[in-house]
Amino acid sequence: MRYFLVFFTGILLSSSLVVAQKPEQRSSSEIYHSLEKLNFLGTALYIAAHPDDENTRLISYLSNKLKARTGYLSLTRGDGGQNLIGSELRELLGVLRTQELLAARRIDGGEQFFSRANDFGYSKHPDETLKIWNKEAVLGDVVWAIRKFKPDVIINRFDHRSPGTTHGHHTSSAMLSFEAFDLANDKNAYSDQLELTETWQPKRLFFNTSWWFYGSEEKFKKADKSNMAHLDIGTYYPILGKSNNEIAALASSQHLCQGFGRLSQRGSENEYIELLKGTMPKNSGDIFEGIDTSWSRVSGGKAVGDILYEVERNFDFTNPSKHLPQLVAAYDLLQKVDDPYWRKLKTEELKDIIADISGLYLEASAETALANPGGKVKVNIEAVNRSSVQMKLKNISISSSDARIAPSIPLANNKKETFEIELQIPKTTEFTSPYWLKEKGSLGMYKVDDQKLIGKPETPRAFVAKFDIELSGRTIVFERPVIHHYAKPDKGELFQPFEVLPEATARFNDKVLIFADGKSKNIPVTIRAHADNIKGELELQHSKGWKVDVASQAFEIAKKGDEQTLVFTLTPPENEDESYISPIIKLNGKQISKELVTIAYDHVPTQSVLLPSEAKVVRLNIKKSGQHIGYIVGAGDEVPESLRQIGYIVHIIEPNMITKGSLDKYDAIVVGIRAYNVVEELKFKQRYLFDYVENGGNLIVQYNTASRRGKQLENLAPYPITLSRDRVTDENSEIKILAKKHALMNYPNTIGQSDFEGWVQERGLYFPNEWSKEFTPVLSMHDKGESPKKGSLLVTPYGKGNYIYTGLSFFRELPAGVPGAYKLFANMLSLEKNVQPTKLN
Repeated sequence: MRYFLVFFTGILLSSSLVVAQKPEQRSSSEIYHSLEKLNFLGTALYIAAHPDDENTRLISYLSNKLKARTGYLSLTRGDGGQNLIGSELRELLGVLRTQELLAARRIDGGEQFFSRANDFGYSKHPDETLKIWNKEAVLGDVVWAIRKFKPDVIINRFDHRSPGTTHGHHTSSAMLSFEAFDLANDKNAYSDQLELTETWQPKRLFFNTSWWFYGSEEKFKKADKSNMAHLDIGTYYPILGKSNNEIAALASSQHLCQGFGRLSQRGSENEYIELLKGTMPKNSGDIFEGIDTSWSRVSGGKAVGDILYEVERNFDFTNPSKHLPQLVAAYDLLQKVDDPYWRKLKTEELKDIIADISGLYLEASAETALANPGGKVKVNIEAVNRSSVQMKLKNISISSSDARIAPSIPLANNKKETFEIELQIPKTTEFTSPYWLKEKGSLGMYKVDDQKLIGKPETPRAFVAKFDIELSGRTIVFERPVIHHYAKPDKGELFQPFEVLPEATARFNDKVLIFADGKSKNIPVTIRAHADNIKGELELQHSKGWKVDVASQAFEIAKKGDEQTLVFTLTPPENEDESYISPIIKLNGKQISKELVTIAYDHVPTQSVLLPSEAKVVRLNIKKSGQHIGYIVGAGDEVPESLRQIGYIVHIIEPNMITKGSLDKYDAIVVGIRAYNVVEELKFKQRYLFDYVENGGNLIVQYNTASRRGKQLENLAPYPITLSRDRVTDENSEIKILAKKHALMNYPNTIGQSDFEGWVQERGLYFPNEWSKEFTPVLSMHDKGESPKKGSLLVTPYGKGNYIYTGLSFFRELPAGVPGAYKLFANMLSLEKNVQPTKLN
């Protein structure tokens, strides 16, 4: 299911449906909460490695209890993980997880930042991590984040002193933070950054410790806590009607693609942070002790504070707009504050409060969701002053364009004013897409050359409407991104980002095309129009040895949003080969080779991602037996389509349809990744799967996980098997074939060392580490410095058929077009019946 309806009663989300760009309309209590945060001049930065590593309880506590400006620096975007709600993997998963982090921050009140590090998959040691990441570059990104965000306090999620005991990314994040703490204030370190920012020295560095790092709760109780600050993060906020833990649970539940939806929690709860650098506060509950967090912190700030503290003390919840003259006076004084960091930050916060307190609604909605460089679009403007305060709307302009009008009219109480502006999109406008994906990076790093973009969670919007409004004798400029505001009968009111896209994009239906023999294949290429009345040609670019039937084909599409599919016939070379094909659109003198990928879920804004349009083509000499394969879907993967590529007919099996004898028609059955973890009904159907094997079927079960506390899945296999956290992360690690004579290695394809070349991201994960004597381990592999792992591929005869358990990452290798992975999977599907255990040799 591609769309998820998520219900919130959070402090920042008033609608049950989370929609992109929905304007915040805060109540009096929420405005007061913002005012409290406006009057606190302290900053805290939480640092970890991935989405979901962050402690939302602590981030919410820092933001909502202490009122600090709070940020989370996630070194990666979680690109290397799995996806429980859809098919997005790698860079597309990183885009989704970025948006889930932003959704979490909208709830817990934090801000979100990233480095350029690419989550290349599980790493067992920081030495490996920092080599693949390029330590100096990622360290520079952490220094940059500290210099820009200027945290007084930094909190690491992980311990920098324990390399090799947890994910290498985790330890690396703490090591880099520990080093950057002092480097950020060194003018000789990353001196090129100082053209855009200045040095900064945080006051304290903490490690967010817990019993988990000590091995047990009992050990943690006995630990020396004299160097730890103790925080009760279970506090209740009457002004918000929620406890800190309830807010935190809503925030962490945004990580849906990782299965982090959880129940809200209430009640007192202790959190501990261990001091690593700086002075220990005497009051362990006040991590800002000794740091001036008042308006007196900045030169000229006391006068601003005198006004704003008075507003806070005497805030009128029934008529908050009465404070507007005081807020405007404070705004005037704030513009004279010398400190550019606090002046800019607090000016934006104060402007938001002024708009909220007066019920000022400003919107710039494009008539369509997208446009092209050089094109035009009508933008509908709405402005409403829902207070008795006198205002005048002087000018409206749109950034990066010449669009501008000067209404110069009063905004009367609750009277809606509307206008139209024609926005001419400059021809030089860049397409809307994640900035870190615009250029090809490396295994460990995204390529971003613009220093100003580094750290930003997403690409800044190309067009922002600016409203010049005069109130209390002062002109204040309010900014709103241009959006697309519309309604659908089955969805209601919707807000969507306004985007700039090429006039057309092209895509292949399949990202990997397997030619199991020398026969030609028809290759459909779908062109999608992003403008009206487009007309051009499409070429299929290919490498030497591959042949296409025609050099180009003409196309013509009348309506924006419509598609046309052209079919080319591609003939592979005689010998085995791996290559790529790309569609080239020739349109109005331009060449376009981009594919548009849309990521749409209800809990995050819709994302448009432009990627190079290409497909991997693989010529294989592959043999197989059987035809009809049953597939039980697990946590989501592309294995079914990969099997279709080599000629299998794949039938998706719904667990509720499994009954005695219903599976006998299949030549083999494959269970998708983590199916036993995510499909509750499977445990009630296991006896039928075992019956299928006993009656002569082949059952292939792909990896599952034991619980975090080591609880095993029951009845997973016909004989005892114990899952572990063993994994081999080096995709180039040496493979030893233990059962060389076993049919899995010989029929119908002979498997050798070359078939384990070109694997991506890892060999496999969550291998069993114990199994009964009935199983034959087929392969052995290990990462550097570790003992051999023999549980990646286990097979046993059972009755007339065969049961196979594999932790090999076929869900990554098959969609990547790895030839050897296809041959090995075909052997598993084709395994002869009544195969007896084979001795290792």
